[in-house]
Amino acid sequence: METIAVVLRQPEQIELNRLALTPPTADDVVVDVDWSGVSTGTERLLWSGRMPPFPGMGYPLVPGYESVGRVVEAGTATGLHPGQRVFVPGAKCFGEVRGLFGASASRLVATAKRVVPLDQNLGERGILLALAATAYHAIAAQGAQAPDCIVGHGVLGRLLARISIAVRNEPPTVWEKNPARVGGAVDYGVIDPEHDTRRDYRSIYDVSGDAGLLDSLIGRIAPGGEIVLAGFYSERLSFAFPPAFMREARLRVAAEWQPSDLVAIKRLIESGRLSFDGLITHHHDALDASNAYRTAFEDPACLKMVLNWSSLS
Repeated sequence: METIAVVLRQPEQIELNRLALTPPTADDVVVDVDWSGVSTGTERLLWSGRMPPFPGMGYPLVPGYESVGRVVEAGTATGLHPGQRVFVPGAKCFGEVRGLFGASASRLVATAKRVVPLDQNLGERGILLALAATAYHAIAAQGAQAPDCIVGHGVLGRLLARISIAVRNEPPTVWEKNPARVGGAVDYGVIDPEHDTRRDYRSIYDVSGDAGLLDSLIGRIAPGGEIVLAGFYSERLSFAFPPAFMREARLRVAAEWQPSDLVAIKRLIESGRLSFDGLITHHHDALDASNAYRTAFEDPACLKMVLNWSSLS
């Protein structure tokens, strides 16, 4: 069994390669992918070569953790069935080619326990499930304060704002400097931070990925306020201690989503309290993956890029 996959041979070198797939077991499903998303966070770091080293890191690799497709084979122990629409948050089924995180391919062999059944009507918007779960994980952490300020109005910042409102929190203020990304707010406000005079935020969620912002964010929180690092940073983080000391500032790192976060997001969608509408802005055929990735990472108007795999299925 084979697949056609996006392969990052080395930084900024993307190819479409035919790869042999690991044979499925009774615990696996085989999924023909309809759509996959391009992450402007972790995938951008892998593409640019700026991803900090971590266990399993290395090239060549199949990127991606956001695929939606249909089950074509289901192992006897999976509880799933052919024809079912599912979300796949990545796979490690490409032999010697690493899966980091292995979702950008025409066909995947994935462990069924990582696969999430989806409503057929969600369509391509289902690729946003993992990113939404990441946002939910940040907000729903034990002892977490709801964001009253979010830094960055990209797709993750928008999901944070929408989810916070969906779980009955007060609408946050969102900071964004790029005029191309100011629009699209739903029931919350977006402002250039230079025009915001507040210095009493209880909880600021940073999804900018800018490692140099901590000092300015500390200056914007109330005494005892919290800064949540909800993005991913390629550079070392540091801050001046005296201002943080004076405010008794708290720092929290929001990590990867857990299965319970995916369940919570599905419930919010099914209840009608959360919508993914308007978050996918760009589409490319998977055959044009190299240009699609460059557009996703270099065009500020691109919130979310989706690859369409129908021509390769």
